[in-house]
Amino acid sequence: MKRFIVLLACIPLALGLSCTSVDPSAKYPNMVADMDPISAGTVEVEFDRMFSSKLNKVEVDTIFYPRLNEVALEFRYEFVRYRQFWNERGRQQFAEALNRYKEDYTSRNLVNKYSKSRALYGKTKGRVEWETFKYTTTHRSAPNIEMGYRFRGDMPFFATLQRSAKEEGVSGDGPELESLQINMYFTRAQAEALVQKFDQAYLSGLLGKTREEPQPEAATEDGYLEYEEQDASID
Repeated sequence: MKRFIVLLACIPLALGLSCTSVDPSAKYPNMVADMDPISAGTVEVEFDRMFSSKLNKVEVDTIFYPRLNEVALEFRYEFVRYRQFWNERGRQQFAEALNRYKEDYTSRNLVNKYSKSRALYGKTKGRVEWETFKYTTTHRSAPNIEMGYRFRGDMPFFATLQRSAKEEGVSGDGPELESLQINMYFTRAQAEALVQKFDQAYLSGLLGKTREEPQPEAATEDGYLEYEEQDASID
């Protein structure tokens, strides 16, 4: 009997398999490589500044998660560390939204009416992680992210709006937290730089293949101050 059990145990080894091996694609259906997260570089994003009408320009880390095929924007907002995840479809929607925004910009179709413009180019289901209280606990939520534009003064920024959402996976009598509502503002050059980081071919090039990071075009003035929007009303 013992000899029979030993023979059964040897069958997987003879086939070159591990008895405890599990196909990682079963756990990560969108996986493009069984690799740990890797840096995709940094981009500039602008956020609302506390107690001010001005914006705060921040350098945001972009981290590619090959097992998830998602890109996380890592940033600190109001003393909280956030990771805003974008899946492949969401990244494509961002690029499509930016193209529509640039067409409207060129055609002088942008109007200062935030209630109409904030989700003009669509929305996607996001995924967010954040840490508070010295990062001892990671909280998670799945907010909608809207894509549109918003005027700040005379400047019509391409913008995303992360809606607030209740924390997921909470059990017991603990406090019910929500991820914050966060506006993110981009000049055209800043948004185009993020589209480069979102590009699937660029991300694949980070997985050990020979590929040079696309170089952004020389920075030029966006000329927002010269933009003559048609509706000067403000929400």
